[in-house]
Amino acid sequence: MRNKKINYFIIMILIPLSIALGVILFKDRKYNLISIIIAFLSCLPIFFSFEKGKTSTRKMTILSVMVAISVAGRFVFAAIPGFKPVTAIVVITAIYFGSEAGFLTGSLSAIISNIYFGQGPWTPFQMFSWGMLGLIAGLPFMRKLLLKNKIILAIYGVFAGVIYSLMMDVWTVLAMDGVFNARRYLAAVTTALPVMAIYAVSNVVFLMLAIKPFGEKLERIKTKYGI
Repeated sequence: MRNKKINYFIIMILIPLSIALGVILFKDRKYNLISIIIAFLSCLPIFFSFEKGKTSTRKMTILSVMVAISVAGRFVFAAIPGFKPVTAIVVITAIYFGSEAGFLTGSLSAIISNIYFGQGPWTPFQMFSWGMLGLIAGLPFMRKLLLKNKIILAIYGVFAGVIYSLMMDVWTVLAMDGVFNARRYLAAVTTALPVMAIYAVSNVVFLMLAIKPFGEKLERIKTKYGI
């Protein structure tokens, strides 16, 4: 329980503070440094939740593979803006390995894939946005709901597309002059509605296609290695 409190403190307090530091103090000029800090902080909850032994090493290996699949998926669908399997992979990872694993997968997927797509002041926001979608999906009650009911899983896919877009529009507004403005935000959200819809649809499509094959393999691995 104590580790859980520390983990949520890191994710919900320290990481947003790091992003705010980059925006307010550094005026988004030190985004690479902020991204690295967030990547480091994202890893801490996983390390804190690990016990010593082979189980932890195997779990870390599996999470590395999930991040690699997420990154590769973003590359493959690069030609279709907004239509990406990243959220689906993050959510599936969270369902089978918990909130910390979901956050880590989302966060690292953003910073690693942006080596190709381009790092920028948007990277910390992407890391936090995808990470939070994993964290929410990995909550105990959410894991049960998402596993048992595909309708709820589809609804979460739509929710994830909307939330991701809304969170990234915060960066869009702050990028103008470092100040949040409600009218600008509303305008940014309105303009981004088509992209938001694509995010939502792609999440549902990839979740429906991937949950069974990925889930079966991850469940077998967990059972076989006692993870």
